[in-house]
Amino acid sequence: MKYLPLIVVTAALAACANQPMPSGTQSVGTSQQPPAAVAQCIAHKWADKSQQQVVSQDALANDQAIDVYVPGQQPPNGAAAIVRPAWNASAKTWVGYRAGGAAGGDATSDISGCL
Repeated sequence: MKYLPLIVVTAALAACANQPMPSGTQSVGTSQQPPAAVAQCIAHKWADKSQQQVVSQDALANDQAIDVYVPGQQPPNGAAAIVRPAWNASAKTWVGYRAGGAAGGDATSDISGCL
């Protein structure tokens, strides 16, 4: 009985991690590369292009899910690339874009270049 709360929390976290698309996010595409490699590519593109620091934040342990914030944007609600494990067998990684009040035209094309 004392393990029931732990089981409930674990199940809830697993359900959240497997959601197909976070709310407020538009799908950009999928990749055969692991999430960490895709996130790193996006961060490098944005940093090189803007000459500004890019913030990335792990959403799941071991770089399995990463939010890469557009230069000048800050966690938790800023514009970001949302990098998650793919939920289908044909890809390793799914990437979306959360506008967070910022325009996304250039951002999504930069993301697409890393897929």
